[in-house]
Amino acid sequence: MDRDGLANFFLGLGIGVGIGMLFAPKSGEETRDLLLNKADEGKEYLKRQTSTLRDSANDLLDKGRDVVSRQRDNLNDAIEAGKQAYREKVEPNIPQQPA
Repeated sequence: MDRDGLANFFLGLGIGVGIGMLFAPKSGEETRDLLLNKADEGKEYLKRQTSTLRDSANDLLDKGRDVVSRQRDNLNDAIEAGKQAYREKVEPNIPQQPA
C-alpha cells in the first residue's frame, strides 16, 4: 500500500468515526465498544498490509542478490577467459632461455 492509500484509509476511518459518533443510536458504552472493535479491525488490517509489504520487499532483495551474484560470476568468468587468452597469446612467444 502506498502513502496515498494509507492516508486515505486513515482519513476514511476518521470521517467514519466522526459521523458514527454524531448519528449513533446506541448508548455511549456501546458506541465506545463499537469504536474499539473498529480500531482493532483497522490495526489488524495494517498488520496484514505491513506483513505483505515486508514479504514483497524480502522477495525483491532475494532477487536482487541473485542478479548481483550472477553478474559477479559472469564477470569472474570473463576475467579468467581474458587471462587465459593473454597467456595463450603471450607465453608461446616468450623466448626460451638456455639452461
